[in-house]
Amino acid sequence: MPAYSIGVDLGGTNLRIAAVDEQGGLLEKVTLDTKVSLGRDHVIGDMCDAIQQLVQKNQGVGSLLGIGIGVPGIIDMETGMVRESPNLPDWADYPARDEIEKRLKTRVILENDANSAALGECWLGAARNLKDMAMLTLGTGVGGGLIMGGRIWHGMSGMANEFGHITVEPAGALCGCGNRGCLEAYASATAVVRMAREAAGNGSGAALSRAAASAELSSKTVYDLAIQGDDAARKVFARVGSALGIVLSSLVNAFNLPMYVVGGGVSSAWEIFSPAIFQELRQRSMVYAATDPDGSNGTRLGASAHVKPLGPRKTIITRALLGSDAGLYGAARLAMIAEK
Repeated sequence: MPAYSIGVDLGGTNLRIAAVDEQGGLLEKVTLDTKVSLGRDHVIGDMCDAIQQLVQKNQGVGSLLGIGIGVPGIIDMETGMVRESPNLPDWADYPARDEIEKRLKTRVILENDANSAALGECWLGAARNLKDMAMLTLGTGVGGGLIMGGRIWHGMSGMANEFGHITVEPAGALCGCGNRGCLEAYASATAVVRMAREAAGNGSGAALSRAAASAELSSKTVYDLAIQGDDAARKVFARVGSALGIVLSSLVNAFNLPMYVVGGGVSSAWEIFSPAIFQELRQRSMVYAATDPDGSNGTRLGASAHVKPLGPRKTIITRALLGSDAGLYGAARLAMIAEK
C-alpha cells in the first residue's frame, strides 16, 4: 500500500512542513512564521494544526508512516527531549517529542536540523545513492551531520556532529558556545558580518566600509560586493573558505568518506570561498591528496605533496543540491527509515 510521511523543518524564523511520498515526491508544502515570542505552546500548536491539515488532505494517498521534525539544537535521542536550542530559547530541557505525539496521536521522530539536512542530501541530493557522507550547514551558525550506512550517526547520546565547534584558530574570535576560534566564528552568516565590520574598521575597502556603516549589514550584502569584485569582501569569503578547508581536512583524514557536502544559506557564495577550501585540503590532508578528483595531488602543497593518488576512489567535496529543502526532505525520511 502506498505510504507517505510528514517532514517538519522547525527554524527560529520559519516553520516549514511537507508531505512526502516514499519515492521522494513532494505532495504538498506549507510555510508559516515561527512565532517564537509567543512561546513553545503556541509554536507547537501552529505546527500540529498544519500537520493535521496536511494529513487530512492526503488521506487518499496512503498510510501515514509518521512525523519527522528537524530542530536546531541538541536532542536527547532516547527521550526525545530538546536539551538546548539557541533559536528556541524556552525549549531547553523540554520533552518536545512526547508533547507533540500526545497532540497528534502518531509516531514522532525528533532530530537535529543539520542531521536532517544531511539525510535529505543523502536520500535525494548531492550524495544520492551513497551510504556514507558528511555535511556542513552554513547558516546563522554552523551545523553538521554524518551519515554512516544510510543512517545518521548520533554518537553516545545524540550530540555528535557538532562540526561548527571544531577549533580552527586557537585564541581566535569568541564563539557563541563560549570557546574561541570555532568554525562557526568564521564560516557562519553571523561571522561573515562580523569579519566584514572588522575589515571595514581596519580601512579595508571603501565599498565595504560604506556597507558596514549600515545597521542592516548582512552576509548577502557582503556576498553581493564580492560578486562585483570588491577585494575586501572577497577576502572575507576567502577566510570562510580557509576555515572550512581546515575542518574538512580533519574530517577527510578522520573518516575517509566518499563525499562531504556544504549547504545552508552561506553556501550560495560557494564559487567565491571554495578555492580556499581546496587549497587547505591539498596542503593539510594526506587522505585528500591520495584521493583528489583532480588527480594532481603529487605536485601540490605542504605535507601532502609526497602522496600519490590511489586511482578510481575519489573524495568529493561539493555544494548541496536541495537548498533549503534538504532538512525538510530529511525530516520526512526519518519516519520512513525509523525502526518499527
